[in-house]
Amino acid sequence: MRISVKAPAKINLTLDVLAKRPDGYHEVEMVMTTVDLADRVDLTLREDGLITLDCSASFVPDDIRNHAYKAATLLKERYQVSQGVHVYIDKQIPVAAGLAGGSSDAAATLRGLNQLWGLQLTQDELAELGAQIGSDVPFCIYGGTALATGRGEKIEHLGAPAACWVILAKPPVGVSTADVYGQLRAAEIETHPPTGQMLRAISEQNFSLMCKSLGNVLETVTLDMQPQVRQIKDLMIASGADGVLMSGSGPTVFALVQKEAKVHRIYNALRGFVKDVFVVRMLGTQDGEMLA
Repeated sequence: MRISVKAPAKINLTLDVLAKRPDGYHEVEMVMTTVDLADRVDLTLREDGLITLDCSASFVPDDIRNHAYKAATLLKERYQVSQGVHVYIDKQIPVAAGLAGGSSDAAATLRGLNQLWGLQLTQDELAELGAQIGSDVPFCIYGGTALATGRGEKIEHLGAPAACWVILAKPPVGVSTADVYGQLRAAEIETHPPTGQMLRAISEQNFSLMCKSLGNVLETVTLDMQPQVRQIKDLMIASGADGVLMSGSGPTVFALVQKEAKVHRIYNALRGFVKDVFVVRMLGTQDGEMLA
């Protein structure tokens, strides 16, 4: 028996860091939404009890370092499942890009194995498990649009934002989330994103207000570490994007655009500069789709 699950990427419309916590994590406040760039996770039942993993991207680890492998192991051990699974990840989301690709693969694995192994867990129970794997996994369990607080694991569902195009561009550099947070001084942040204003923009489906409310306190850290990120951002703005922001800890930058004519202009400008450019739409609502 085999099932396939979509694992969509996410972008941060806002990302605020409020304080460093005693447990070493940061207290965050983020508005996130899923977009229709997605990996596909195929799960094939194994009767021998083993967990194996393969990926279309050869440089992705196939052991416990992989979030999807970790998710399968956690679920199997927690519920003493005798069966195993072979996980195959068809990778479309760039790796280490600030788009939660690994977290989304883990969430898709949890959702799929819940069905494949007949565990009948609720989304909330899966999200609670996911928080043990990574801070973005609970959001990826639900998908859609949400306000995430705590270290990212506390999820408040929101309505769909105003419909628009999203142009994603990732420079050919990797960014370590740990390094970015390590260089951030939470107590010294002078300008915080207007999270409340973003929530209102989403509630009213006000595209203009959404673009004005974009903000990410990690952006300045990553821009200093990787000048190419700043170049992409500047190019998007110069090409007429309505709103531009780095997602997560980067290095992917996204542009929000309402008019399709602008999409082609920005895409063509970026393609002359970086290879990984994607034109997608916001999914807006929850999308835990099982493909087969």
